[in-house]
Amino acid sequence: MSAESLTLDCVIQIFSYLEVPDLLRAAQVNKTWKEAAGTASLWRNMCLRRWAFCNISVNPGMQTWKKYYLYRSNLEYKKVSGRPSVDYTCKAMRGHKGIINDMAYLSDNEHTFATGKVKSVVCTTSSDSTVRAWDVQEGTQIWSSPQQEAPLENIITFPLCKLVATTDCRGMIKLWHGDTGEELAAFSASSSSCSVAAYTINNKPFLTVGTEEGKLYTLAAADLSQISQAKVFQNCGIDLSLCSPDGLWIVVCPTDHALSPKVCYTHCATNTEDELMLSSPLPITDQCLVTCWLPSEPARIAILHKEQTNFRIVSLDVVIEKKSKYKMSITAQQVADFTLPGQEPWMTKIIMKGFGKQTILIAAGLELKLYSLVGTELMAFKDHHKIITSIWVDPFHVVTSSMDLSLRVYSWKNDNKFSLLISRYHLLGGSHRWSSGFRSVACDDVSIVGVVAGTDGTDILRAYSFNL
Repeated sequence: MSAESLTLDCVIQIFSYLEVPDLLRAAQVNKTWKEAAGTASLWRNMCLRRWAFCNISVNPGMQTWKKYYLYRSNLEYKKVSGRPSVDYTCKAMRGHKGIINDMAYLSDNEHTFATGKVKSVVCTTSSDSTVRAWDVQEGTQIWSSPQQEAPLENIITFPLCKLVATTDCRGMIKLWHGDTGEELAAFSASSSSCSVAAYTINNKPFLTVGTEEGKLYTLAAADLSQISQAKVFQNCGIDLSLCSPDGLWIVVCPTDHALSPKVCYTHCATNTEDELMLSSPLPITDQCLVTCWLPSEPARIAILHKEQTNFRIVSLDVVIEKKSKYKMSITAQQVADFTLPGQEPWMTKIIMKGFGKQTILIAAGLELKLYSLVGTELMAFKDHHKIITSIWVDPFHVVTSSMDLSLRVYSWKNDNKFSLLISRYHLLGGSHRWSSGFRSVACDDVSIVGVVAGTDGTDILRAYSFNL
């Protein structure tokens, strides 16, 4: 087939496999290709083929889609290459006087690639009893709260609302303005500690808070006003999962291992007309250790639990069935389960993350492994020399943090059946004289930020910003 006879769809397919410089050169080969490269539909289709989730907020004319494609392709190339100074710049951000307990991005993940304007904002809580916001590209502190009465632990951000919520070790939840750091509201859960999950329903943000007394509070995140309260477990505490991808479910794990975890329906909890929260026990009768959602399914959860001397992972699809006009029930349908190999170093902390519909990532000790839902070991990596402390997973890459004072960057590679990883490069965290390792890592489209544990008990942030 001659180049002139290729259809637009064929040209799009060919262009989608080319890097940006090759793509632009190919557009000059003949008249057909040049005309195709000048159409808005080509760039739009190429964007949506490569990034099905991409969001063009301005008018989708040729220049917008084209710029988006060129900027994002260039960014992906640099994130895969990882050349210091050429592809990214590294900055240390100091200010906290203690351990950094939690970190979350406040900025939108979808940056304005068409204009090249990027600004990443990350927020942190610390044992020094402050919450702070940081400009990642500039490497500077934006604001800091006054010192609070107790050390701050968890942090939740609502980027679209520019809101930051924190919890302390006494069960106090506070709301902060993301741009200024102004304290906006407070709510006391009257608990020595609590866990928090965030979600949005009909563009309204909510918080669900679990306490050591087995209570579950639902708050409107805009002002921390209480919407509902339920006693989920008697005489034991609660650990909450993240909210499911469809925003409908939260898994509540009891601290009493003799009890089964429950799944709660968020729409029921946020409706002031419902007197009771709709919840149901999950078919797990052993100690629940770790949970994660599979992000490409509406409500598929993987649960790692201890079964006598073994560790098993069971995957469940959570659905709601309407029995009548006024009656609903929750069903957890088992998808798959498997037992982890007995020779693994499971005495260490186990970290589990989900990807796509059927891929589970597990870090234990020095090793990162990929499993299918039925237990097939897909890949194993030993890129770190000390324990892995956290995993970040998104549609583009995986980043692990370790106490060897390095971050390891991987990129996804899809074959016909499974999602696989390619190990790319290390990001180093500085000198072992001053730092003992990375505690955690978080990312957005244009940056990676790690929490570095200081040898003197004072943590810092190390930010890696990719050059556009």
